[in-house]
Amino acid sequence: MASPVGLRRCQVLGLAGTSCLALGGRTAGALPARELLAPSSAHAVLGLVGVYFGLVLLTTAWVLLGRLVRGAGPPTPRALVLVLAVWAAPLLIAPPLFSRDVYSYLAQGAMVDAHIDVYAHGPARLGGPLADEVAPLWRHTGAPYGPVFLGVAAALSGLTHGELPAGLLGMRLVALCGVALMAAALPRLARHSGADPAAALWLGALNPLVLLHLVAGAHNDAVMLGLLGVGLVAALGRHPVPATVLVTLAALVKVPAALGLVAVVVLQLRAGRRPLPAVLTTGAVCAATTVGATAVAGTGYGWTAALDTPVSPQNWALTSLLGRATGALLEHAGSDLAPLAVPAWHAFGLAVVGVALVAIWWRLRPRPVYALGLSLAVVAAFGPAIRPWYALWGLFLIAAAAPSTAVRPRTAAVAAVLALAVLPDGDPADAGRLLLAVCGGALAVVVLWQARLAAHAPGTLGRTA
Repeated sequence: MASPVGLRRCQVLGLAGTSCLALGGRTAGALPARELLAPSSAHAVLGLVGVYFGLVLLTTAWVLLGRLVRGAGPPTPRALVLVLAVWAAPLLIAPPLFSRDVYSYLAQGAMVDAHIDVYAHGPARLGGPLADEVAPLWRHTGAPYGPVFLGVAAALSGLTHGELPAGLLGMRLVALCGVALMAAALPRLARHSGADPAAALWLGALNPLVLLHLVAGAHNDAVMLGLLGVGLVAALGRHPVPATVLVTLAALVKVPAALGLVAVVVLQLRAGRRPLPAVLTTGAVCAATTVGATAVAGTGYGWTAALDTPVSPQNWALTSLLGRATGALLEHAGSDLAPLAVPAWHAFGLAVVGVALVAIWWRLRPRPVYALGLSLAVVAAFGPAIRPWYALWGLFLIAAAAPSTAVRPRTAAVAAVLALAVLPDGDPADAGRLLLAVCGGALAVVVLWQARLAAHAPGTLGRTA
């Protein structure tokens, strides 16, 4: 068993980190419009420095916890879940961080509650204070989310009567339920896959991206991943019908989870079921679940035509970057093909995704959970839109089912880098604020280094002895 002192130190250091995130977010986060401060104001500057100070503390605590997990006596999954709860606690009462998407969720829920077609109209059609909180880029675009999430958002809108503080807390609690389902599913998925449950929890649930974007940012990806994880647990337990229902519900939050249905079918084939009945049963249960959930939510099927909503002109997806660069070169050369560059690269990216998915599932049929994790990672990497938290789609299942320990450190490094990729208010970075963020992180490094030197000073060692 892990040293109680070492585990406690990680717990306290991570708690200090998320506390700094919460405090800094009070002036530098994605605040309601009436509370926004000028980026150059002293409070906003201190808040930004504090957020990145806390982010480095949290990441350091996570890395140190990973060493304990890989050590001779790793902490139990129950102990790690307690660490997750302690680290997440300050973020529950923090303002939204790293994105304004939660305001879009609330506005879209209010639209469904008011019987406005959320797929045909953006939050601007709703009007009022909630619509004013939505980022300008998304005020006139339809929702890309399925009826399950919009039904939850509409129910929350009815309960909170459109009150912003209550709505923000409610949406964060919804996301926290998704994180709880993820934490519950990870050890079970790991055991079925022959992996270490503690290592799966450390990488899949305690990593900074989960805390920053699923808890502090209240993103609905938490609900998608939670339902997907529990559905896969049911599939591994040879309960294909509940598994199909749960995975379909996950896809009716965000559509990438629909790839989980492939894993459900593959697991039935591994259990000895014939291909045709497995596919037909899964398809029928999926269709019935979709019809039932859509009827209950009352949203209709317009989401199928709104799936390109996250594809903003300036998003940082690989294919979008290549498309913009190609378009600039063509425009400089005087070619009329410049406007076609971005769509062409997006089409190429989707083709790469299709080929990669076939190759992954052909090679990894005996490891369907790992194959699904890699598939979702490919969709996030080569799709036409990307956000840092999209990396969690694949990371969650790779953490549970990666066949070698070498995969986890590399995946952890990606998560640590992506945790630094977005400013706390979710707006684009400029040179001045990037410098402040670097200063906050550097200050944390100095403090941690001085603490390490003090802990190893000769006098300290003598007193400890």
